[in-house]
Amino acid sequence: MRDPLRQPHGRKFACPGGYEAFVPNPLPPPLDWGPELVGALSGADRAIGRLAGEGGRLPNPHLLLRPFVRREAVLSSRIEGTQATLGELLAAEAGTAVERSPADLREVANYVVALEYGVERLGNLPVCLRLVRELHEKLMRGVRGDAATPGEFRTSQNWIGPPGCALSKASYVPPPPEKLMECLGAWEGYLHDDSLPPLVHAALLHAQFEAIHPFLDGNGRVGRLLVTLLLTARRVLPSPLLYLSAWFEATRPEYYARLFGVTERDEWEEWLAYFLAGTAAQADDALARIRRIDELCAGWRKLLAGVRSRLPERALDLFVENPFRSVTGLAERLGVAYTSAQRALDQLESAGIVERTNEARRNRVYCARRLLEVLEEAPPLTAQVSSRARGTELP
Repeated sequence: MRDPLRQPHGRKFACPGGYEAFVPNPLPPPLDWGPELVGALSGADRAIGRLAGEGGRLPNPHLLLRPFVRREAVLSSRIEGTQATLGELLAAEAGTAVERSPADLREVANYVVALEYGVERLGNLPVCLRLVRELHEKLMRGVRGDAATPGEFRTSQNWIGPPGCALSKASYVPPPPEKLMECLGAWEGYLHDDSLPPLVHAALLHAQFEAIHPFLDGNGRVGRLLVTLLLTARRVLPSPLLYLSAWFEATRPEYYARLFGVTERDEWEEWLAYFLAGTAAQADDALARIRRIDELCAGWRKLLAGVRSRLPERALDLFVENPFRSVTGLAERLGVAYTSAQRALDQLESAGIVERTNEARRNRVYCARRLLEVLEEAPPLTAQVSSRARGTELP
């Protein structure tokens, strides 16, 4: 049994400015593999297995990666205060004017760019500090954090607390600049330790990254993005269909409370149980969405069975990638004339599969509304979150 009077996961470091900063211990921590934690890992592994099996049977799994990546981007960014919805992001990408702030849309779009870049980069570079810096540069360029040295580890002290909070009133102060590279070096070293299961490895690294807080801004988004890349690198799934930001956003008070519980009281087992419960919930949620999308498209293909041209069915696949499509964009993707793309959309509209979103005479935009509803639907909370969640907010 772990000592009930736990000590913090690290030590306080006295800084010249008269404040104390927290320097976490290196990974891995000692873990008590009790029945609850073993059960949580087993449940997460089973859920991952079900999702992997379904993903392996999909004829075109890459079609679902695009909307799933964008859903992750929207929800991870929402934790940091952006208000853009998935529908707004997808509509904007298709060329529809949306009312959302361009700054919010740019932040979410940057997350998409960073995540897609990271997955592609894994082909020739492992997860490492160099990749972390590259991801941060992609994420923060041209947005509100642009002044926070995109792609560079901080050289000044940062802290966590309510908006406008002074350093002396901070709820958490991460390592001082002179200790930062020492902490990051140990974190990078643990990246190559595969002695623990991939889900546990990713959970430990995520909590430690947030404790180190190596950038002036964007730490939460980079840390959540790294979870996906770590699981991808360890080949947990045949394709990256699992994203945890929906869980973290839906259980935000618990998310923060568990991270603080690690640094303040060394509550690693509680953090892991929470992380693994979220993994199981999100794997089941992804599987349910994939099946619903597959059933929806199968029904639509039956409606198109009597159509002589194959263009409407080819167009249908592209609506899975993005439920919003303009006539011009569809023509380019299908490699056909504008008039041919318009005819295909007219047939999809007549079948009740898509609907117009604007009344422009040229380059109308259409939406497969039922597909969008499946993607935007809030996830069910299939695990109980602890009553000990404090509701602590991070900037």
